[in-house]
Amino acid sequence: MLCCLNPACHNPPNPDGTIFCSNCGVGLVVLRNRYRPIKSLGAGGFGKTYLAEDIDKLNKKCVIKQLAPQVQGTGALQKATELFEQEARRLEQLGEYPQIPTLLAYFEEDNCLYLVQQFIDGQNLLKELQQQGTFSEGKIRDLLQDLLNILKVVHQHKVIHRDIKPENIIQRGDRKLVLIDFGASKQLTKTVMTAKGTMIGSLGYAPLEQMQGGEAYPASDLYSLGATCFHLLSGIHPWELFTKQGYTWVSSWRQHLQQPVSLELRRILDKLLQEDYQQRYQSAEEVLQDLNPAPPSTKVSSQPPISTPRASAKSPVKLKAWQQRLLAGVAITLGGLVLTQFVGYVRYGLFPTNPISVIASQDSDVFLTRTLTGHSNSVSSVAISPDGKTLASGSDDKTIKLWNLVTGEQIRTLTEHSSPVNSVAISPDGNTLVSGSDDRTIKLWNPATGEQIRTFRGHTGYVNFVAISPDSKTFASGSSHKTIKLWNLTTGKQIRTLTGHFKSVDSVALPVIIRPQSLEPDKQQVISVAISPDGKTLASGSYDNTIERWNLETGEPIRTLTGHSSQVNSVAISPDGKTLASGSGDKTIKLWNLTTGEQIRTLTGHSDWVSSVAISPDGKTLASGSWDNTIKLWNLTTGEQIRTLTGHFNRVYSVAFSPDGKTIASSSYNTIKIWRLR
Repeated sequence: MLCCLNPACHNPPNPDGTIFCSNCGVGLVVLRNRYRPIKSLGAGGFGKTYLAEDIDKLNKKCVIKQLAPQVQGTGALQKATELFEQEARRLEQLGEYPQIPTLLAYFEEDNCLYLVQQFIDGQNLLKELQQQGTFSEGKIRDLLQDLLNILKVVHQHKVIHRDIKPENIIQRGDRKLVLIDFGASKQLTKTVMTAKGTMIGSLGYAPLEQMQGGEAYPASDLYSLGATCFHLLSGIHPWELFTKQGYTWVSSWRQHLQQPVSLELRRILDKLLQEDYQQRYQSAEEVLQDLNPAPPSTKVSSQPPISTPRASAKSPVKLKAWQQRLLAGVAITLGGLVLTQFVGYVRYGLFPTNPISVIASQDSDVFLTRTLTGHSNSVSSVAISPDGKTLASGSDDKTIKLWNLVTGEQIRTLTEHSSPVNSVAISPDGNTLVSGSDDRTIKLWNPATGEQIRTFRGHTGYVNFVAISPDSKTFASGSSHKTIKLWNLTTGKQIRTLTGHFKSVDSVALPVIIRPQSLEPDKQQVISVAISPDGKTLASGSYDNTIERWNLETGEPIRTLTGHSSQVNSVAISPDGKTLASGSGDKTIKLWNLTTGEQIRTLTGHSDWVSSVAISPDGKTLASGSWDNTIKLWNLTTGEQIRTLTGHFNRVYSVAFSPDGKTIASSSYNTIKIWRLR
């Protein structure tokens, strides 16, 4: 079989011995008298691809790429030629790596450009998805392991691929993955390549910086890798979500999965899919470190081991009478100390019947008293009742659980939400529990009986956060659709909707070629809200990196606080109403004068997103929970870091103080930890 190389020929196969194409009449050729095209593999925007045989290598199979751009105009043809030559240069540069095709030849013949490369025997991952269905977590981890090692080599050569997607990843017969199609790749100059006005990449897989202006970083390839993993896990093309939600789909990708994945993988994909490239992993090596965490190191004493004579099994060591009496005395003394400590734990309520690990923190005045288990997914929010006896927790498993904070026993599970529960709050009078969910509803519950009182509807986006006023008459809800709603807790009526939070963002026209402006506001969803102790001021934190202060009585915005460089995940107001604390994706906590809006100070120390902040009832201590798996305690007046609480094995989502300020509850993946402060 011999294939016609006329780009306009729609039926190129011809039997051996044919001189002219039976379809178009063009003469059939063997390129350079060596590469014989035998089958058409497909056509793209810039050219056609053929399976071929290398006559000089015993008819070993190879791939011929022919430049045949389906474009018009000198500029477009020039760009196509540039990209074609670029691919050849990248393959020459990288082709020695076994999981990147090798360049065999690059030449011009009969006024056409040709690129000949190694043939990879296998099928691409899109075809595998179509034939075998969605990928398991194990297959995705294997994919990441393979692709990240390839990207590490690519990026070390200062090359950005710019078009990672399932079609460009082939699985060979040995199950190893091969990254193909370097036609869109670009040499990285210094730390960033910028070619304004040029949009390279595949819709749905390409990150914002690449689609907006042609900027490309190593983190851009990592975003595309994250989008590829999502497609293979869910079976949903990212473009389908992008056309409806813009880039905000990356904050809710896990809702589209057919099977849940582990928190570790969710955390990796969350960071790969950050809209802001600076918030993503910055190198393939960083992702590999999270994918393959090192085992905990065992501390080895710097003192040399003491060598002691080994007693013979046949000749046990005999102790003298005075030695026996001394050892007996030591044993009695140690036993008394242990018993005293045990009694102390019982006396102070630090040794409950629920499974506990009593761990002293860096300072002995903070103890981890118990770990509550029962949720099957991440616990997004915790709240403690005014009497300090009940804990409420909302989870991605769509449930709310009520716990006896004293004994750690689970009281009941509330199961009426149809999507993850993002926030729970208990009214100051203790009579009402409020919950907000991804199902776009807010539910009111009687915490004493577990009875559902009322369902509030009105938000068109996910309900991210709820907060109740000090008089227990009003509550506020923040939504992913850039709105805050105020509700009458007693009647269930909506009081007003606050919609001024994003004026500064909406006024900016982003030159994104394919991103409708109507999709942009979804990016600025309200993540957190807090109400001042006097019930007059509401503060809201958002994805637009700002905090807005509102007059709760009139609904008018008072002031916008700017300073964070990433989304504001949590806000809290001090009991005296003078200080506002905000935790952000920029890994910092900022303290503000609530009256003037002046920034007081910035607290640094966390190594990942600050997901939650809470202020103690006496206004002296700030607690912050972070994706670095820790809780930090701070002196609210001086900003000094007091201590770090460790014990969670995954990111911390929420922290809350008890009314007496002596207990802290913190939540993570399917666990809640209770800490006691003395």
